[in-house]
Amino acid sequence: MCRSGTTYASAQLSYAEHARWSLLQAAGIGQTALVRTGVGPVVLETTIRYRRELLAGDEVDVTCVFEWTSGKTFTMRQEMRKADGTLAAEVTGVGGLLDLKERRLVADPAEVFRELASDPALFGL
Repeated sequence: MCRSGTTYASAQLSYAEHARWSLLQAAGIGQTALVRTGVGPVVLETTIRYRRELLAGDEVDVTCVFEWTSGKTFTMRQEMRKADGTLAAEVTGVGGLLDLKERRLVADPAEVFRELASDPALFGL
């Protein structure tokens, strides 16, 4: 759960990013493990749809669902809901895993997540 301190886009994007890292940690993948494996997550595209205004002090629940394809990228779908359940924003992102040595996207990011995660089901794998 996050608290909104402002209605700016950067705040909603920060909440979305925090929720994604929280999901990684809940699945047993920390930043150290990613670096040790030689990969790092990258966000290639982000779209945010504002549905309702958030005010300072509003409590916000942020969901995060990963959708996988057979390619080098995956989609992350997130919703931000106020405490009363009202949809405040929808965030859709396209991401990948960057090979830190080759500086190219990993061919099968889902496989890397499967190998690293103690609970791959949290990623829909």
